[in-house]
Amino acid sequence: MRAAVLHETGQDKLDVLDDVEAVGFGPGKVRIRVRATGLCHSDLSAMNGVLPQPAPFIPGHEGAGEILDVGDGVTALSPGDRVLLCWLPACGGCPSCKRGQTQLCLAGFMNAGTPNFKRPAGDVFGFAGTGTFTEEVVVDAGCAVPIPDDVPFDIAALIGCGVTTGLGAAVNTADVAAGSSVAVIGCGGVGVSAIQGARLKGAAQIVAVDPVASRREAALRFGATEAVAPDGLADAKQRITAGEGFDYVFEVVGKSATARTAYETTRRGGTLCIVGAGAADDVLQLNMFELFFDEKRILPSMYGGGDVLTAYERAIALWRAGRIDLEGLITHRVPLAEINDALDQMRTGAALRTCIEL
Repeated sequence: MRAAVLHETGQDKLDVLDDVEAVGFGPGKVRIRVRATGLCHSDLSAMNGVLPQPAPFIPGHEGAGEILDVGDGVTALSPGDRVLLCWLPACGGCPSCKRGQTQLCLAGFMNAGTPNFKRPAGDVFGFAGTGTFTEEVVVDAGCAVPIPDDVPFDIAALIGCGVTTGLGAAVNTADVAAGSSVAVIGCGGVGVSAIQGARLKGAAQIVAVDPVASRREAALRFGATEAVAPDGLADAKQRITAGEGFDYVFEVVGKSATARTAYETTRRGGTLCIVGAGAADDVLQLNMFELFFDEKRILPSMYGGGDVLTAYERAIALWRAGRIDLEGLITHRVPLAEINDALDQMRTGAALRTCIEL
């Protein structure tokens, strides 16, 4: 089958090959025909080594498609079922799951160390234990979440990560208060989902911050009350908050520099929500006095900070009701053969999400 493969970490191009095979099918597993997948910045971060991922590997972790086959012991799914792929399934039995923090379950990460593809040249990993830039994938049954017939595959793919992460950061982790002031630094697909979440919660002012003009324009369509380039953030802070700082600031870039800016833009007693996935060696520096004196809450948000299955259902319900815009997140659709062109566009920051159709 066809798949887009990164041979070595650090390469900036994917090799679209037709000699890839999905492996590992057996008890407790399902085989999925991928119909659509989103291109997320986390895929780029894995390709360039910011996020740890053994190579060679197939990127992609936002996907949706149809069940082709189910292994022994799989009773909740059947061939033909329409599903989205959950890259971080909950085991249900670990301490995190029992506490209700299923987004912190490590079971999914255990699968990430096992190759789920192969070529004549050897084993190939799937990013985050999935690898959706391919026509078929074999995953644990828990990774396949049924979706209603009225949810298109491209919309379902985005719900599988970006929408859930951004929306959940505002709704679950930060729990934005009605009438509050919000700044969102980084307005890609996850950032504008956080903007939509803040709007749903009733924020009075939502300032979108991004260096790319097209993303700032998009943020206004998704609910931001104004959008500024990074060098305009200080002025927005002064105008909107009289210099005090925003009630909530979301960092959706994954860099210590922007996290530091976000901290300084948060008012005393306010909430800084870290959503961006960054590198292990990129250290955010805070001194002990400011931590004590400013009493700012620093809340990291992993996969939306809540139960992902509930989050999927909520996103679908809100989309059906017209409360959130998911179609608008997809700036363009491309076939797998054009994946490198789509990667180049994402590197320039021009796209919110590219949908790859398989």
